[in-house]
Amino acid sequence: MVVFVSFSIFMVAFALIGIASVFRRATTTEDYLLAGRGVGPFLTAFSSMATNNSGYAFVGLVGFAYRFGVSTIWLSIAWILGDMLVWYFVHERVRRYSEKVDARSVPAMLARDEHGEDRLLAIIAGCITFLFLGVYAAAQLKAGGTALETLFEWRPETGAIVGAVIVVAYCFSGGLRASIWTDVAQAMVMIVGMLTILFLCVGQIGGPAALQSQLNAIDPALGSLFPTDTALGFPLYFLGFVAGGFGAIGAPHILIRSMALTSPEDFKQTRRIYLAGFVPFVLASAVIGLYARLVVPELAQVPETLAAAEQSALLVRQAESALSAIAVNLLPQVLVGMVLAAIFAATMSTADSQILSCSAAVTQDILPGQRDNYLVGKFSTLLVTGLALTVALFAGQGVFQLVLYAWSGLAVMLGPILLVRLAGLPLNRVQAIAMQVTALATIIAWENGPYAGDVYNLLPGLCAAGLVYGAGFLLGAGKTVSAEQTST
Repeated sequence: MVVFVSFSIFMVAFALIGIASVFRRATTTEDYLLAGRGVGPFLTAFSSMATNNSGYAFVGLVGFAYRFGVSTIWLSIAWILGDMLVWYFVHERVRRYSEKVDARSVPAMLARDEHGEDRLLAIIAGCITFLFLGVYAAAQLKAGGTALETLFEWRPETGAIVGAVIVVAYCFSGGLRASIWTDVAQAMVMIVGMLTILFLCVGQIGGPAALQSQLNAIDPALGSLFPTDTALGFPLYFLGFVAGGFGAIGAPHILIRSMALTSPEDFKQTRRIYLAGFVPFVLASAVIGLYARLVVPELAQVPETLAAAEQSALLVRQAESALSAIAVNLLPQVLVGMVLAAIFAATMSTADSQILSCSAAVTQDILPGQRDNYLVGKFSTLLVTGLALTVALFAGQGVFQLVLYAWSGLAVMLGPILLVRLAGLPLNRVQAIAMQVTALATIIAWENGPYAGDVYNLLPGLCAAGLVYGAGFLLGAGKTVSAEQTST
């Protein structure tokens, strides 16, 4: 009962913070999608951190570390390095370029240069955002359902439906501003909860040496510092996840926060605040997953009577509930409610920012005639939420795998074009579409090839897009947008 009351109090508090943004909103599309480009460094940094982590860190990364052991640390370090590259070389340029071309969405930014807008590219990029980011939002709803399953023993589908309702409430109350405000509140609570859990784990199990020793006793592979089955070698395995972190170049729900920052001059301060929170948080998520393997070892047990595929799916599902389970085992009931509320709120606030980006793609890019129609923007939010909920209810993949699929698809199809635009290099329609098609085909082929588990598919996908652009540039295909491609 104490857990339920604590959970409810924190959830109501998060909801009220988001709903309070209604008093700051203006009934304009720019305010709904970009918070009027008036978000300060602190809010931008913490919101970006919470959005980037969300169900990936709280549920997916913890579960991955639970299953694969100490070598997960390299995934975390590589991801951090890739993300740092984006923060040092991309985000500030996104803020400046989006204002220069008057773009309210990432697809609009990709389709515009000083010559005008290529409508076909805008539509294609909008559809990519709608589909892949919708799947990404579905992963957040699944993560929220996993958290509530642990707390209330609800079916995961019930939690996903509750999450979808909350997402619509956040979006309708204040758009991106509501998402950012709730992001910051839950990030602060989650940092406190994660540090508390980590401290208690160290007190119960011991430090790094004791942790590795006990993992080795369960399975030597769990205690191994390096992955033991990488056919292409550790350097490519590591580089693949650096590319994974760099994949933020194709994440509209993260880039949109940079577009909403008050001034490009605030980016140095924003970056410092972001990295000060993001780096230790990602590392802590992986380490807590390792400790969870010892504190709640029962999650690794699956019935031998099940088929191999069913055993694997059940193991993923149980491992992804590790953070919730370890909180129940180690924390006082009041803090259990706080941590689970923060996990659930984090997944929901990330989902609503992703759904807002999808709504922007619909109104700003796919249906440009509705760019300034505030009500159509809200209707698009309902439509995208329905799509995400449908995927969450019926998709069989775990949270971590859904996130990786969506993340890599967005990164290879949007990211390389964004880099070309920000660099001021020439790009035409045929070249851009060729980059997208080749990159998508590459990640699909790689994921179904013999080395799928050895190198994250985003690395070959980005390389393929880069090669296509380079070849076109050398052959003279990289000319500016032609008059017949440009629409006003």
